[in-house]
Amino acid sequence: MPGAFSLVLETSTSQASITLVGPDGVLTQRGFSSDRNHNAMLFAPLEELLHGDTRRHIGLVLVGSGPGSYSGTRVGIAAAQGVAIALACPAVAVPSILAVPSAQNGASCLAIGDARRGGFWSARVENFRLAGEPALCDAEGLAVIVSQASAAGIEVFSFENAGRFPLPDELSVIVRQEIPDATRLWQAWARTDAMTRRQWSAAIPQPLYLKPPHITQAKPACWMRP
Repeated sequence: MPGAFSLVLETSTSQASITLVGPDGVLTQRGFSSDRNHNAMLFAPLEELLHGDTRRHIGLVLVGSGPGSYSGTRVGIAAAQGVAIALACPAVAVPSILAVPSAQNGASCLAIGDARRGGFWSARVENFRLAGEPALCDAEGLAVIVSQASAAGIEVFSFENAGRFPLPDELSVIVRQEIPDATRLWQAWARTDAMTRRQWSAAIPQPLYLKPPHITQAKPACWMRP
């Protein structure tokens, strides 16, 4: 049955996972842990799930777009696009923020993360989709955002340990560490509305950037050696 299976990759954190979803909804997941070596460890579990005749029946590849490990997310997206090209099926990026327990019931929640160099990011999730793009802030702004979420009874989560954030103790204790996985990424895709799925499908898969990607300008031709 062509197109009956979906392949899902989530590599935006050190705890990566791959899931194969069958036509009956049965899930087979493989996982691995790697801080900076996703490109070397991804392909063994990927090959295991693509064994035999299964690959001919994959009609959709989903991949987590972060925010998270920039190199890990790029490795996952590159692998997803490669599989999709080989199998002549679509590859669609889904925000990894949606693939955690707090985002699974459709209620409002707040994701926070370390943007490095003294910066932090936050993003609201509601109704199984992002309420807006991740926004950058400084330490003081982060404390305000988390405090407001706490006052409103909104759950706060992060892919990282709460001790990483410069928050007062009374705010740090409410930040739950939650790790996205491929099975929940599939569930996020299945639960969101049709319009959001169309928007995700129409976009070229790329990491969910916190800042515009740096692009090095090509040297003028006159600078190039013959």
